[in-house]
Amino acid sequence: MTSPKKLYIISGERSGDLHASNLVRSLLSKKPDLKIRGMGGSYSKEAGVELAVDYADVALMGFLEVVLGFRKVLKYLKLVKNNILAFKPDAIILVDYGGFNMKMAAFAKENNIPVHYYIPPKIWAWNQKRALKLKAYTDQIYSILPFEPDFFKKYDMDVHYVGNPLLDEISKFTPHEFFFQKNELSYQPIIALLPGSRAQEINSMLDRMVALVKEFPNAQFVIAGVGDLGKDIYQRGVDAGIRVIFDQTYDLLSHAIAAVVTSGTATLETALFRVPQIVVYRTSSISYAIAKNLIRVPFISLVNLIADREIVKELIQNDFSIPNLKAELQQILGNQVYRGQMLQEYDLIKEQIGEKSASDTTAHLILDSIVK
Repeated sequence: MTSPKKLYIISGERSGDLHASNLVRSLLSKKPDLKIRGMGGSYSKEAGVELAVDYADVALMGFLEVVLGFRKVLKYLKLVKNNILAFKPDAIILVDYGGFNMKMAAFAKENNIPVHYYIPPKIWAWNQKRALKLKAYTDQIYSILPFEPDFFKKYDMDVHYVGNPLLDEISKFTPHEFFFQKNELSYQPIIALLPGSRAQEINSMLDRMVALVKEFPNAQFVIAGVGDLGKDIYQRGVDAGIRVIFDQTYDLLSHAIAAVVTSGTATLETALFRVPQIVVYRTSSISYAIAKNLIRVPFISLVNLIADREIVKELIQNDFSIPNLKAELQQILGNQVYRGQMLQEYDLIKEQIGEKSASDTTAHLILDSIVK
């Protein structure tokens, strides 16, 4: 009798943890006797991962922040490496989180452990020659962005385009019938504020978002809160009279007429819910200066990157100002032609993404490679 196969999965932020958890569920539905350990968060734990490390202890953002927190990252790299050697997995699954996971891919390759990379690093954005390292360190790559396979072909890499896992997640969602009553909201039109999923992001983004409230008295602003971060981080919003609702982002988007969104996965989620949006981002001046010299793509939002043109306005760093926010939000709310064009472009993006079930497709490909 053969012993159960063992997998080690690593994710390092909320969206990656969510996608990792759905992949784990698909894997276990196809092969229930799998043993899965790894680094992740509450989503992965609930899906059946034996957590060796909680990603919340490691997460950092921005070039400067990563440099200052380097010792912390090194500590957890060592911890995870030792845990992998003790666990002796049949394969490692890396989910997004490029800075950390590329180091783990190199380590796995040194130790002859097959590497499956689900949601590869955004190598096309900066330092594109990292593709050569990705090629050297990985056995299989599973892409979720429709333009990525063509990029990787330039480096003689065949990657699997598996569709986008957000579609899987959204397809499972049913709006709460009593959303307004449950959250003690009025029936004024809702403008959703999505300040990010990490404490550093929220601290950088929320103050300018909150300042919009007095400019639009006929709407109600609602913040998409992350329960794991606690209530205190949103206090500026509460003080301005904004309702914070926790862990109900899809419900919020399904009822919103507009949104202000911190750049990241949430921009694509907002588009798939057909909510006109403004994309914003701000980091430390040093991190921004470094990024500006490195970035090789014209946009930062997934929406614009997939479309390969500007569909939504991006207000980055100094452009992320209250006058600019106000002007763009007035356009979204008051110009029906502008609004309609954005929604039409969203529909084209959804067509580009396709209808594949990313979690099931990826699980099938991984199991095919480890179960002989």
